[in-house]
Amino acid sequence: MLSIGDELTLGQTLDTNSAWISERLLLRGVRVDEHATVDDDTERICGAMDRLSSGHDLLVCTGGLGPTADDLTRVALARVLGVPLVEDAGALAHIESWFTGRGGMPPSNRVQSMRPESARCLENPHGTAPGLAAETERCDIFCLPGPPHEMQPMFRAFVEPALRQEPGRVTRTRIILTFGVGESRIAERLGELMDRDRPERGLPLVGTTASRGVVACRVRHSGSSEAEVVAALDAVEDEINHRLGAAVFDRRDPSAGDSPDVADALPRVVVSMLRDRGERVAVAESCTAGLLGAEITRIAGSSSVFVGGWLTYSNDMKTSMLGVPVSVLEREGAVSGACALAMARGALDRSGADHALSITGIAGPGGGSDEKPVGSVWIGCASGGGGAEARLFRFKGDRDAVRAWAMRTALGLLRLRLAGLDMKLLAEIERVR
Repeated sequence: MLSIGDELTLGQTLDTNSAWISERLLLRGVRVDEHATVDDDTERICGAMDRLSSGHDLLVCTGGLGPTADDLTRVALARVLGVPLVEDAGALAHIESWFTGRGGMPPSNRVQSMRPESARCLENPHGTAPGLAAETERCDIFCLPGPPHEMQPMFRAFVEPALRQEPGRVTRTRIILTFGVGESRIAERLGELMDRDRPERGLPLVGTTASRGVVACRVRHSGSSEAEVVAALDAVEDEINHRLGAAVFDRRDPSAGDSPDVADALPRVVVSMLRDRGERVAVAESCTAGLLGAEITRIAGSSSVFVGGWLTYSNDMKTSMLGVPVSVLEREGAVSGACALAMARGALDRSGADHALSITGIAGPGGGSDEKPVGSVWIGCASGGGGAEARLFRFKGDRDAVRAWAMRTALGLLRLRLAGLDMKLLAEIERVR
């Protein structure tokens, strides 16, 4: 991977492209050995391209394909290939059509139709910068635009179909998703399944990654036949499910067309479970102030399961809108199990939903005490005919982290309720009913 741009080396922009591409390649059995980043300097881009292409089978570059003087990727690639730049008629026609109805193509954009003579242009349906594809004696080189909304569709359309598998080898990946258990505890439970020498012994390799509270167990295996590889993955998946139990909430099989993106996996599963049951949920939020409702409604089709909710930041709102007794607030405070239960029950009764979630806590940085330190959050869950409970959590991190953890944990709690499961969730301290 080669990422190109001053904004990357100066720290003005975070390079998310390399992580996204590396994950897509790994799922297809391609191991990424190196991520390199260079500024907008022709000599340094040439040096990096030459070094990386001479030692690898595949080089994917992102950035530097714009119309300005600091977009030098096409120039550097031509030098590495030892060929001149030529104008590509098809690319020029695409760029001109892009500006139809936009006042015509600026002269500066014409440079984007230039390509190394031995390379070919890759169509970009989402922008003006065509990609480039070239080959050396050893290496396939792809140069893609930097903006992710342009780069990702082009990677799927052009790079993935061109990937070369080792002859006689099949590589597949399986992803098992968990929530509510920390990554270190997951690793303890997986034990020898995570030994790094397993591929040398003909066994699937298991690794974990944590993102947005979800710990993904990624299982990869190579073999001589599809049946052999699938059987090995199935066996390891069964063992992971046995060891991790209720923490497992979803699985992905990219070879079967499943998306490897797990960013919205937890709300997606919860929405799907509600839809399958023909049930709906409402929310009552205090310290998260709408994050929970927003996370649920990120999922297409959530309107069939999400009723709505209340943002009851003040005590007066908790009482007037949700019916939280004044006596509860005076005796135990807003950050209490009794308040969380009352909020959840009030939201359930007033919404007509089948389930209701409530969140009330101290996100910080101020407002904490010895008894109720910053990060203390009560999450309530009430269901029609299914009773109600509230759990106390102590989340670590700054204000944003506490609020995000509270939102995700509320979803995790509802997922357990819908699945008929019970487990102690990460950072859980106490629970009341």
